[in-house]
Amino acid sequence: MPGSELYETFMALHTRDGGLVMPNAWDGLSALMLADAGFEAIATTSVALAATLGRPDGRHRISRAEHLEHARLLGRLTGLPVNGDFEDGYGETPADVAATVEAAVEYSLAGIGIEDTSGDPARPIRDFDEAVERVRSAVDAAKGRIVVTGRTDNFIQGRPDLDDTIRRLTAFAEVGADVLFAPYPPDLDALGKIITAVAPTPVNVLVSPSDKVLTVAELQKAGVKRISLGPWLYVHAMGALEEATKALVAGDLASAATGLSFERVGELLARSNN
Repeated sequence: MPGSELYETFMALHTRDGGLVMPNAWDGLSALMLADAGFEAIATTSVALAATLGRPDGRHRISRAEHLEHARLLGRLTGLPVNGDFEDGYGETPADVAATVEAAVEYSLAGIGIEDTSGDPARPIRDFDEAVERVRSAVDAAKGRIVVTGRTDNFIQGRPDLDDTIRRLTAFAEVGADVLFAPYPPDLDALGKIITAVAPTPVNVLVSPSDKVLTVAELQKAGVKRISLGPWLYVHAMGALEEATKALVAGDLASAATGLSFERVGELLARSNN
């Protein structure tokens, strides 16, 4: 599917009534399971991708090439639009961000997220002007071929400044970001202020505000247009693995040997476009 057509298809999911739930996959089988469940788009998760490779997230330990290949695999297997959780755009300069976006288009991604993070624990959030310029560069490179999400990580980086968060998101919208995202606003009231301030640009929410997990219907009623899961499906699966591991250590083979059947795995692999 040409980039502009893929852009229109993916963007339409955001602008329709109710928007979309966009779960995050971390490998081929998880992507196929989400596709089989009927989800219309999926995303990568930088946390889970890094963890599967034994590396920390958010510290530039995953390369652009690794993430691109990973995202392309998920799209090829499922045939679904894939949104890339591409951290800060993989590079120090706006030109680097543009190169990442161009590569994402070449790899047939439907969307890409660009954060205002830096990968530097001493200065985790980039200055306002730098952050805006990086999103502007992403939009300019996208040329209507890939959905660009402008994201600020204020709330999850110890900067609970709602005014600055809205200022950043508004600026991202003004330079052309298609979707806006600030993970874990403190509560529904703060989320509502964000949605109102940036309207009509669609807003993504990672699960819910930080104070309470809401239902999909409650988030839709609040005006959320895209709900992502980030690493939560991955850590849910790892939680099941940890429980099985504990059972195994205790000598309980029966509990450790439960889970998805081989037949079900085969069914999922059979629907692959690979």
